Amino acid sequence: MKKRTIMKKMLSMGLVGAMVLSLAACGSSSSGDSEEASGDSGDGVTLEFQQWWGVELPDGALQEICDDFTEETGINIELLSNPYADTKTQIAAGAAAGTMADVVGLDGSWVYDFGKQESIANLTDLMTDAGYDDSQLSDQIQVDGSTYMIPVVNFAYPLYVNMDILEEAGVSEVPTTWSEFLDACDKITSNTDASAFAIPLSSEAPNGIQNQFMTWLWASGGAMLEDGKPNLEGNEDLEKVVDFVKEMKDNGYLSDGVEAMKEQDMVNEFENGRLAFMVDAIAHLTLIKKESPDLNFDYAKMPVMDGYEGESGMDVANWGIGIAENCENKEEAWQFVEYLMSPEVNAKLAQLANAFPGNATAEPDYSESDELFLKAYDIFQTGYAINEFTGAPTSEDLMRSFNEQLVLYLDGDIASAADMLSAAQESWAPAFE
Repeated sequence: MKKRTIMKKMLSMGLVGAMVLSLAACGSSSSGDSEEASGDSGDGVTLEFQQWWGVELPDGALQEICDDFTEETGINIELLSNPYADTKTQIAAGAAAGTMADVVGLDGSWVYDFGKQESIANLTDLMTDAGYDDSQLSDQIQVDGSTYMIPVVNFAYPLYVNMDILEEAGVSEVPTTWSEFLDACDKITSNTDASAFAIPLSSEAPNGIQNQFMTWLWASGGAMLEDGKPNLEGNEDLEKVVDFVKEMKDNGYLSDGVEAMKEQDMVNEFENGRLAFMVDAIAHLTLIKKESPDLNFDYAKMPVMDGYEGESGMDVANWGIGIAENCENKEEAWQFVEYLMSPEVNAKLAQLANAFPGNATAEPDYSESDELFLKAYDIFQTGYAINEFTGAPTSEDLMRSFNEQLVLYLDGDIASAADMLSAAQESWAPAFE
């Protein structure tokens, strides 16, 4: 994926399996029929908004923003808030069944699939119909030249470090290179009851490949794509990353059960003081401090390959937003999206989320932000933003197939990193043809 230079510029300025549940149909149908709904809102429209944001924001913060929108427009917003993994499963189920909520929070890695399925609406058309000036948007995620997702706020993925575990293990400095990191992992597993690192490798939610695996490659200036095509086979830097992770697995540095671990499981391990290092979004900063107020942790730059002296890429993700194609009230849904992307509201969301705004003209006030947030921002400024999975074709499947081959290699069922990457390249090829 090309680096989104406009996002970087803005950031440096200001950072299915089974259906789990049946989602209600969109628009006024969420309250029964239109007459019944009209008794619930000023103009007879209630929109469902499904996302994971409300779980990660301060209690009541997202509801307050939605209430302000309702007061201004008379359009009710019904929040459907669940953790990320659950939200992904529920939205995917809704997409398959045509019962997706009116407005949905999106991860950039989902957009290609949903866009091709025509389960999410073409936002380019909606913006044109509304006369909306899209030049104020820091980024737009597109499929076949049309926008299907708008990043509302953006997050960096620094290294989280449990400083108490390092002290107990006798690690005096946060590692900056791979060899230093492996040495720290050895001391941690030898002298404490904690695990050193975790890579969530559940095939059900394979985003650990982008957030906790590829981040090692990107930090040392590497790339998994070349000219928009897979660059796995014969990629020496990527082979080194694969073997680096294999060494951690063989030496017992990774948490037990990583093959079935999801990202939230990793965060829980860290929150409970059982994990020394993790790579995670700054979106979880508020939640971790709330649930584990005594946890002594810090942010650090990702360690790089020994001898690497170039710029480091930092994994970024975003809270994206889209509108369901099955939504019966697209005009009102767009009003809500436009409200969230307005400079004042977008700045407020960015501040609350410990993130960076999606509206390039928004001016969040970070003067009272957490010191760790400001540190993450400083770390980001030393490198560049990157996530090659964002907007890639069938990126969720790309992660899953890579995940499957990586697990086979880590478990000893594939002979070498080169063979593993060759198999992954073969599995990726059809998506890029």
